Amino acid sequence: MLYVIIVLLVIFIVVLASCVSIVPQAHAYVIERLGAYQGTWSVGFHVKAPFFDKIAKKVNLKEQVVDFPPQPVITKDNVTMRIDTIVFFQITDPRAYAYGVENPLMAIENLTATTLRNIIGEMELDQTLTSREIINSKMSTTLDIATDPWGIKVNRVELKNIIPPAAIQDAMEKQMKAERERREAILRAEGEKKSTILVAEGKKESAILEAQAEKESAILRAEAQKEKMIREAEGEAEAILKVQQANSAGIRMLKDAGADEAVLQIKSLEAFEKVADGQATKIIIPSDIQGIAGLATSFKELVTK
Repeated sequence: MLYVIIVLLVIFIVVLASCVSIVPQAHAYVIERLGAYQGTWSVGFHVKAPFFDKIAKKVNLKEQVVDFPPQPVITKDNVTMRIDTIVFFQITDPRAYAYGVENPLMAIENLTATTLRNIIGEMELDQTLTSREIINSKMSTTLDIATDPWGIKVNRVELKNIIPPAAIQDAMEKQMKAERERREAILRAEGEKKSTILVAEGKKESAILEAQAEKESAILRAEAQKEKMIREAEGEAEAILKVQQANSAGIRMLKDAGADEAVLQIKSLEAFEKVADGQATKIIIPSDIQGIAGLATSFKELVTK
C-alpha cells in the first residue's frame, strides 16, 4: 500500500510540474485547450489545466534576420542576373503567426522572390545596379502588407548581392576602365590648362611690374632733370641779380660821391669798352659823349682797338 501511495505521489508531482511553465523575456506561448485556441502566455509564471491544455507553439518575439539564397531575375532589357536578399522581420501577433500560414519562413522566401522579380522586371540593368534603395523600399512595403495577416512585421529588406552574367561583368569592367581613363585625361588636361594660365598670368604680372618700374624710373629721372634745371635757373637768376645789385650799388656810390655828368659819360665809355671786349674795330658813340673835353685821348685808344 505504501508503494502505491508513493507512486501516486510521484505521478502527481510530475503532472503538476508539467502544468507549470515560465515564459522567458521576448517570447510568447500559444495555448490550446482540447485542440482549440485558448490564449497566449506572455512573460512570467503560468499554470495550465492538466490533460486539457497544451502549448501549441512557442514564438520568438525578437527581430529575426533571414538570408535567402540568390534568386534568378530578368530585367526589362532581358538581362538575367542573380540577387540574394536579407529580410529583417519580427513577430507581432503570436496567434496569427501560429495559425496564419503553415510555414512562415518558406512563405516569406517565396513572397520575397516573386516580389523581387516583379520589381526588377520593370527596370533596366543600369537602373537596377544604381537603385538599391528604391528596390529595398518597394520590397519592404510590399512584404509588410502581405505578411501582416500572418502576424509578421517586415522591418526592412536589403539586397545583399547583385550578380550579373560574366559577359555583362566584363563589359562593365571595360566601361569602368574607359571611364576612369577619360576622367584621368580630363584631370590631366585641366591641370595643364591651369598651369598654362598660371604661367601666362605670371608673365603678365611681371610685364606689368616691369612697365610700372620703368615708368617710375622715367618719372624719377624727369623729376631729377627738372630739379637740376630749376637749380640752374635759380643759380643764373641769382647771378644776374647779384650783377644788377653790384651795378646798382656802383651807380649809387657815384651819385653819393657827387659825380657830374662827365664822369657818368666816362663810365659809359668804359661800358662800351667792355662790350667791345677787345675785338671790335669800330664803335659808334653818341654825339653828346664826343663833345666832352679831355676825352679825345680815350676815344682814340678805343677806336684803334
